[in-house]
Amino acid sequence: MSASHSPAAATAIQGLVKGRIKPALTQWCLKDASAEKWSLEKICQVAKELNVPALEVVGPADFPVLKKHGLICALTTSHMYIRGMCNKLHWDECHAKLTESIEANAAYGFPNVITFSGFMDTSDEPSEEGGPGGVKGSKVSREEGIRNCVEGYKKIVGLAEKKKVKICLEALNTRDPAAMKGHPGYLADHLDICTDIIRQVGSPALKLVYDIYHIQIMDGDIVRRTHEVKDMIGYVQIAGVPGRNEIDDTQEMNWPRVMQALLDIGYDGYVGLEFIPTRPNLQSVSQAIQIIDI
Repeated sequence: MSASHSPAAATAIQGLVKGRIKPALTQWCLKDASAEKWSLEKICQVAKELNVPALEVVGPADFPVLKKHGLICALTTSHMYIRGMCNKLHWDECHAKLTESIEANAAYGFPNVITFSGFMDTSDEPSEEGGPGGVKGSKVSREEGIRNCVEGYKKIVGLAEKKKVKICLEALNTRDPAAMKGHPGYLADHLDICTDIIRQVGSPALKLVYDIYHIQIMDGDIVRRTHEVKDMIGYVQIAGVPGRNEIDDTQEMNWPRVMQALLDIGYDGYVGLEFIPTRPNLQSVSQAIQIIDI
């Protein structure tokens, strides 16, 4: 066990120094999932203190707060992961939310908007926002869902191209049933499904959320795959595997080696620290920054 990466060594608080990898703090992990439940203002203040340039998974309504602190939204929210582009019943909702986020990103100069394939079966999912969740028969096969994703994204990528914003499609693991650690029923649960959709759409505005936590659980072989899909990566997220907690040596990934692979392919975007802290937020975030700051 490396002393510099062990939990016991995480007491020294240090921010970004080298800056070859640009981290982004994740709002939901620090605001909703952590024991401390930091406010958005607190997250922004800590980002500035640690020399972190960005936050991620932030919606347009909160952009003024980031602007006040001189921070970037590295990845903007849109529709949620259950009702996604794989089902035509959800297209209106997905397109409306993507349009809102693309327009807001363009106005603020932010780069990326997240999107999801969605679940193949939403017939039993309640709709919290008046969408078609819970509609009888709202179920698609994987093959149909992939076709729907391709067709659905072709209807929105033109706007993203015009506004110079990237829509980034995320793969989510379906192996872990725990809340916010895996998503059984999600269509694009393997890297190759996402890359197939992206290739078929054929737009420079549709890229990949390369969420290494999810991809490691489903596919592994991260360093090799990083090189194979380098031209499709629009955004990167990381978390400890398998628990989605700190990225230290309590879990299985060699994160400095993975960060080097990103540098080797010329990736110059942001890396979202999308892990759920089990220790004090500041300690865990500072430790993560030190691990990836190679």
